[in-house]
Amino acid sequence: MKTTKAAKSTPVKPVAKKAAKKAAQKTTAASGKATGVAKKATATIKKAAAASKKAPPAKTVAKKAAPAKTAASKKAAPAKTVAKKAAPAQAAPKKAIVESHAALVRRARRINRELAEVYPYAHPELDFENPFQLVIATVLSAQTTDLRVNQTTPGLFAKYPTPEDLAAANPEEVEEILRPTGFFRAKTKSVIGLSKALAEDFGGEVPGRLEDLVKLPGVGRKTAFVVLGNAFGRPGITVDTHFGRLVRRWQWTDETDPDKVEAAVGALFPKSEWTMLSHHVIFHGRRICHARKPACGACPIAPLCPAYGEGETDPEKARKLLKYEKGGFPGQRLNPPQSYLDAGGIPAPPLGAG
Repeated sequence: MKTTKAAKSTPVKPVAKKAAKKAAQKTTAASGKATGVAKKATATIKKAAAASKKAPPAKTVAKKAAPAKTAASKKAAPAKTVAKKAAPAQAAPKKAIVESHAALVRRARRINRELAEVYPYAHPELDFENPFQLVIATVLSAQTTDLRVNQTTPGLFAKYPTPEDLAAANPEEVEEILRPTGFFRAKTKSVIGLSKALAEDFGGEVPGRLEDLVKLPGVGRKTAFVVLGNAFGRPGITVDTHFGRLVRRWQWTDETDPDKVEAAVGALFPKSEWTMLSHHVIFHGRRICHARKPACGACPIAPLCPAYGEGETDPEKARKLLKYEKGGFPGQRLNPPQSYLDAGGIPAPPLGAG
């Protein structure tokens, strides 16, 4: 019985060995896999370490890049400084006036009254003795000063005293006389043509109606109103460069077309005041309210002016900008009215005298 049992138990050993081998193989495989995973983990850790070691230079680069921003900001700084320096050069903003038409009329008329007190001697600044001389002088005043015209016309009228004389003149001789006024060829053509029209169509007399005057060569509405207002006593508004500039500064109108300016300003005043209004405004524009640098600090109507501050506001500096009798200098007329002389005005010198 014992032998039989032993015989039966003997075959069991190989099976156990095989199972043990398989278990060992599995264990080895598992350990191998674990080792591989460990190796991979180790490699990953090494890569991370390497990456972490490489990362600091990136920070260094970023730090190096920072000065570039600083340099840019340093370069940008002067631009701000320039802007700050440029600020004072900007003109003071105009005060926006919101007013009714009635309020505008009151303000405009008050300005005219103030100017009438400042310039009681205001007058046309062209020398003339009759309507013919005035219309010729006004045509010649285009693109030049009244002073230059006043220095030129004595020689012209001495040689050609009437429309008939000037109509028959030799153009080359007239051109030589008018040369100092500029554009002398075109002006010669205008004054000779104008004189011929007066001689042939109006009996050698200057007409006293607007519709007739504007038909004459070289005569527009501005010239016509100068003649009507100062030679015939008929009211008219003279819109020259000074008049247009000032009425826009005072916000009487924003129109730029002379005819529209004339209509807009004419609606603010009685017709009887138009001629003297023109003289007051033009006188002020030539003496105080200059185009480029108005003398705001010496302006008698500053409290009424929306554009106050566009020019020099310091009183002492502003006084140095005044012209003609307001600044102690000669005027534009060689033969000004007595009222002008009584107010301290100085006659202009003749051509070539200074």
